[in-house]
Amino acid sequence: MPSKKRRRREERPTIHPKNKYSENPPDFALLASLYPSFEPFVFYSRDGRPRIDWTDFNATRELTRVLLLHDHGLNWWIPDGQLCATVPNRSNYIHWIEDLLASDIIPKPHSNNYNVRGFDIGTGANCIYPLLGASLLGWSFVASDMTDVALEWAERNVKSNPHISNLIEIRKVRRCEESLPIQGSSNDENVSSESKVDMREGGNETKASPSSSFDVPAVADKSYRGPPILLDVVQDGETFDFCLCNPPFFENIEEAGLNPKTSCGGTPEEMVCPGGEKAFITRIIEDSIALKHSFRWYTSMVGRKVNLKFLISKLREVGATIVKTTEFVQGQTCRWGLAWSFLPPVKKIISSHVAERGVLSFMLEGIQRQFGAIDVLQLVDSFFCNSGASCKLNVSSFTVDITASTDHCNSVLGNQVKSHDEVAGSSSSSMQEASLNLTFRISVFQQMPGTLLVKGSLQQKDSPLSGLFSLIFRQLEEVLRSKFCREKA
Repeated sequence: MPSKKRRRREERPTIHPKNKYSENPPDFALLASLYPSFEPFVFYSRDGRPRIDWTDFNATRELTRVLLLHDHGLNWWIPDGQLCATVPNRSNYIHWIEDLLASDIIPKPHSNNYNVRGFDIGTGANCIYPLLGASLLGWSFVASDMTDVALEWAERNVKSNPHISNLIEIRKVRRCEESLPIQGSSNDENVSSESKVDMREGGNETKASPSSSFDVPAVADKSYRGPPILLDVVQDGETFDFCLCNPPFFENIEEAGLNPKTSCGGTPEEMVCPGGEKAFITRIIEDSIALKHSFRWYTSMVGRKVNLKFLISKLREVGATIVKTTEFVQGQTCRWGLAWSFLPPVKKIISSHVAERGVLSFMLEGIQRQFGAIDVLQLVDSFFCNSGASCKLNVSSFTVDITASTDHCNSVLGNQVKSHDEVAGSSSSSMQEASLNLTFRISVFQQMPGTLLVKGSLQQKDSPLSGLFSLIFRQLEEVLRSKFCREKA
């Protein structure tokens, strides 16, 4: 048992490998010796390790200041009460976007001298994402916010770094009390819990939740009714490679103060939104429907996994061509990254039950922690063996090769298969015996922690029983989901 726990802990995602701190975490003792202003915040634990008090805003702010100066050559400061970003965590997000832009999932710009351009939603006084993206990778940014304090200090932090100041534009968002109409919505009605945007199934693998219309629950304080986010902030004709966002995670200021272990500051505008992050990111999705290809990638950080599942479902419904997720783990803090695009993918992605040349697949998401790919593979093997089919399990390649007769298919499907004569028609009995077998391979692939791809490949496409392959595969999916996946709330 101890070895299992140890192995699971080792597999837990940590810091991005490109992150400056992946191999060398901040050395508090060294920083204290180099920066006298940081020294008073460092103390030593019983084991002799240097530490800081994470519940002290002044300590976390000074740590951020010296890390940005020491490791990134950036001058930075924020006034009391403003959200203080942690440098390693924010660097993880920047490097994940770097991976998205470098991938072959969607078309890349053709120009060799192309300059990446990003949009930071709610940059805050700290302006941390544009400062890191510009200094680390030379990206340019539009950074938006609405409060005078945030705009003033974001501008100060940009001007304090003249070597990158030409790469960052601070843009003011006008305040408003009501939500703004989404362009193209019916009669220019406000997008809220009664949105008229067409959300029909997009044919992707993530199934819609029971309340599958594109809405935040129909309660006044659950719908986003704040200032513009992308629409009416992005100017006509502007295009960006990505947007990023550290959304207001909480629904009220009391909820925001529930974690006694950290003190990173934060104003109500930065921390709180009616409906919380779910409503805020839902509005980003609504804006993205209207803006579509103005951004190559839309992204946001997500603080709660239950919200991540809801948002993925919404993205599938509105027809996003690509949806990607990741996990950011820094110390005891866990966040998720959500990215989507409306551009046509370069590489075809197999969605649930896509039949092409005898290939079907589905995703197993939300797999319970105690189960892994080998458990799924073994159940596939026993599922078909119990029907009497011939099975060959290969644990090294994570495949099961199956040969099933009409009777075996009957056993799996509950007597839905026609008799030999009905299927084979006038074929001779000797040909019937040879052809009335269904031969296929089931493969299991690890996608990410808690998610597996199960693929079925028909080996004998001209078999008279090939039409049963889809039915059998769906039956297998039901069995695997019932056994391994957590029930959706």
